[in-house]
Amino acid sequence: MTPVQALDFIRVLPEIVLASCAILVMVAEPFVSARHTAALAWVSLIGIVAAGAGNAWMRRFSGPAFGGSIAADPFASYFVYLLLLAAALTLLGSVRYLETNQVHHGEFYALLLLGTTGACLMVAATELIMIFIGLEISSISTYILAGFRRADKRSNEACLKYFLLGSFATAFLLYGIAFIYGLTGTTNLVQLSEKLSAPGARPPLLWIALILAFVGLGFKVSTVPFHIWTPDVYQGAPAPVTAFLSVAPKAAAFAVILRVFLGGLASAGALVFWLLWISALLTMCLGNLAALWQTNIKRLLAYSAIAHAGYVLVGMAAAKAAGPEAGEGIASVLFYLAAYALMNVAAFILVAHLAGAGERYQEADDCTGLAYQRPGVAACLTLLLVSLSGFPATAGFFAKFYVFRAAIHAHLIGLTLVAVLNSVVAVYYYLRVVVAMYMREGNPRASASPLPWPLGAALALSLVGIFYLGLFPTPFVRLANLAASPLP
Repeated sequence: MTPVQALDFIRVLPEIVLASCAILVMVAEPFVSARHTAALAWVSLIGIVAAGAGNAWMRRFSGPAFGGSIAADPFASYFVYLLLLAAALTLLGSVRYLETNQVHHGEFYALLLLGTTGACLMVAATELIMIFIGLEISSISTYILAGFRRADKRSNEACLKYFLLGSFATAFLLYGIAFIYGLTGTTNLVQLSEKLSAPGARPPLLWIALILAFVGLGFKVSTVPFHIWTPDVYQGAPAPVTAFLSVAPKAAAFAVILRVFLGGLASAGALVFWLLWISALLTMCLGNLAALWQTNIKRLLAYSAIAHAGYVLVGMAAAKAAGPEAGEGIASVLFYLAAYALMNVAAFILVAHLAGAGERYQEADDCTGLAYQRPGVAACLTLLLVSLSGFPATAGFFAKFYVFRAAIHAHLIGLTLVAVLNSVVAVYYYLRVVVAMYMREGNPRASASPLPWPLGAALALSLVGIFYLGLFPTPFVRLANLAASPLP
């Protein structure tokens, strides 16, 4: 057994900083008056920034940690930055929301930090048991956050559904890990890759383990048919929590899928490719078609999130089909997740503001005529929806472009054609909200209160990022290519 060294702790510095800050917030919360609870938000934000600085410093000490169960590599570093960005934007968008809805409690920020800590552990883990531990830390935190508005029946329902279905899916993942260990004698992804690459070393029942593990992870990324929790939970959970749920746990689970199915289990045969291909097809089609019938904006964005998971799976299928040339497909997935994080978190925190106290105004019709009373807010929401639909000059356009290009280079012409058609369908339901804001007369019921400056800062950061990735994508593409290092 490898002894623990100081270098091991340096290689998990972002997680240590986040967990320490969460503990500090929990300890300080009873001593902070209700009038000054917002101070805990800034302590949490400082913790997120410090974790980002730790992640930058940690790159000088890249390598395995804790006996090879953690990897401090460019892949993990990329996703840690992405998760910290999602947490920071969510935090900025939640300060006034918690005050307005009279649920401004310090434990919200602690849970947000702990959920981010678990997600960071997931993306850095190269051992299946460590992945499971990170998943549980993240899941338990987000289960509680989903039901944070305890006086709201919809929030309680969201929490219960998320907890029950999430626990069921986690059992599938754990059962798959047990199968993998029983068949191969290891849960380390590096050792798994070496064992399965040997001639004739593929156990005949490995396909059962693959399917079980994919079910557990498919729940987290909302792939069809494991998406059934997503619309109800996204609608019932507090909107800032939905913003975090739609990005951070999903990005972490996609990172795990990349490490496990394109890394440790890459030699497991064609089953991995077909799992990704079929899931991509079903997820894109159902997500977009179901979104066409939604009038509630949060449910619309929930089905939109399902559809976007399908586009990410297209990039993964392309990476798997490309074999040794998988770098382009993996890089396209990494770029897509960064663009998606900027678009989706900003959209949900803006919807949280427009919904008002108690989130009473969630319907598209509640935004009728909004552009005439709040032109700036309407313009921000329009730009976010336009980017989500994939219009040129936005991050959403280039994210889809790189994924589709990787799929074409991998000769997945049919899947690419379906993805393009789904993108066209998506334009309709996104622009339906824009039409309500700009092309219908009436008094909007959505909140007309001014944007608080933390929310405005989060929106400004997101919009700048969206147009930077849309107009100058090359530097970030290089970064994604660098992060798409050999897996695990």
